[in-house]
Amino acid sequence: MQHKRNIEIAPSILSADFSRLAEEIEAVEQGGAGVLHVDVMDGHFVPNITIGLPVVKSIAKSTKLPIDAHLMISDPGQYAAQFVSAGAKMVSVHVEADANLHRTLMSIKSAGAQAGVVLNPATPVSAIEEALQFVDYVLVMSVNPGFGGQKFIQESVSKVRRLRQMITEKQLEVRIEIDGGIDRSNIETVVSAGAEIIVAGSAIFGTTDPKAAVEDLRAATVQWV
Repeated sequence: MQHKRNIEIAPSILSADFSRLAEEIEAVEQGGAGVLHVDVMDGHFVPNITIGLPVVKSIAKSTKLPIDAHLMISDPGQYAAQFVSAGAKMVSVHVEADANLHRTLMSIKSAGAQAGVVLNPATPVSAIEEALQFVDYVLVMSVNPGFGGQKFIQESVSKVRRLRQMITEKQLEVRIEIDGGIDRSNIETVVSAGAEIIVAGSAIFGTTDPKAAVEDLRAATVQWV
């Protein structure tokens, strides 16, 4: 990729120690994280329950990083704008969960945040072709959503490439985010394929030094910036 790109590391707090959340967030801020990724799960769309609006609200008060709320919930259109009100600067919804995707994306934008659409591993890039013109970013899931610490799905790399090609052909300003199993061993591969927002959970918060882990991941992307 010849053009200048804004590569950002987005630590996923799903893997953080919630009893020390403020400290953990401060550590990744110091390491140079660009975004704070927050997984919202309802136990219905995915088989796990995580955090909701009150936690997003309290995190927003204690960090300068933009909060990226990934809504793994049924009927996201009902709640998307509420997450913006709670302090999220980016809100993404699954194409698989929303029959009224355009309406939901517009509600996120009119509430004042960036709108994203998410693709599960088995969902083809073609599923969001019509939606691309309405989004600020696309999140490619490189694991099946629901739990942290899963193994990276290798086929995601070619998916990111196809998506980057589609965005380029349509001459759109849409960023690609990737989430799931990203660590030092594969970050360069996904960035070279076209990903720009790199979500990492275990690779950061599963270490003894989250600040150093963020710095290490950032260092791996320097040649593309």
